[in-house]
Amino acid sequence: MPTLVVAQEDEGIRVDSFLAAKVSDTSRSALRRLIDEGCVTVNGKAPRASQQLRTGDEVTYAVPDAKPSHTSAEDIALDVVYEDVDLIVLNKPKGMVVHPAPGASAGTLVNALLSHCKGLSTIGGEERPGIVHRLDKQTSGLIVVAKNDVTHRHLQKQIQARTAIRKYLALVWGDPRFQQAEVDAPIGRHPADRKKMAVIESSHHKSRDAVTDFCVLERFGPFTLLEAGLRTGRTHQVRVHAAFAGHPVVGDAVYSGNRRLKTGRNEFMLEVNRLIDELQGQALHAYQLSFDHPRTGERLEFTSEMSPEMKKLVEYIQAHCGE
Repeated sequence: MPTLVVAQEDEGIRVDSFLAAKVSDTSRSALRRLIDEGCVTVNGKAPRASQQLRTGDEVTYAVPDAKPSHTSAEDIALDVVYEDVDLIVLNKPKGMVVHPAPGASAGTLVNALLSHCKGLSTIGGEERPGIVHRLDKQTSGLIVVAKNDVTHRHLQKQIQARTAIRKYLALVWGDPRFQQAEVDAPIGRHPADRKKMAVIESSHHKSRDAVTDFCVLERFGPFTLLEAGLRTGRTHQVRVHAAFAGHPVVGDAVYSGNRRLKTGRNEFMLEVNRLIDELQGQALHAYQLSFDHPRTGERLEFTSEMSPEMKKLVEYIQAHCGE
């Protein structure tokens, strides 16, 4: 078990920050899990991650052997966009959960990956092998998966440094007053509904910085097609920020209140509502992904078409009320 002695220049630093600075071969999130699981001690006692260190403190940590995954491999077809010995880029279909979770222990992207790949990185733990970033169940599009820990850490650093580019197509309600807009608003768990995320403007609730760049691509009467670029990667970020900007994503029952057009006998409105129902989720697609290959340094860039359901809705609206 390695032991680190706190030097005078590190006086007052948090335990998690100290380990992140000193242990370069383990991710910060993995180190935080070690603290939470009691694998880190300060002078022989288990600390809180926020505990401040003093000169001379002895910080001991143990990285346990990787546990074998209890998630079963399943022979599920994957839409592979690119693959080599280090990583795989996939086009995730709408309706597929990325990794096992309560209520979704099978049929996930991870189940399919365990069958497709000989090995995946272990940094995400046994339930999330290889998963560098995620997409919501009802969001389709591009996702990159790491086959080894070196690749995983390199991709994480690119995301944190914002050199990895992730862009979405979002069909939203309304006609924004902006052509381009930056939404810089922290996101955390909704104070009253723990299943939802929300923009948190009070210091009494936990939140994390979140920034999304929106750009109008096309306006169609009651709808707008936006490009959303992530500068951070928070849960439901595009959906929460679009709703916060006053233009929730079409089909998003959580953040748009299951909104539909008022129909009457209007055939266009009836058909649009029918197509929204066919979405079975939000009209959101991760259409662009680019990053530097961790081994070669080559810049890799990928794009993908919208899901068939979203494409059908957008094309119908374009044909009937496009500019």
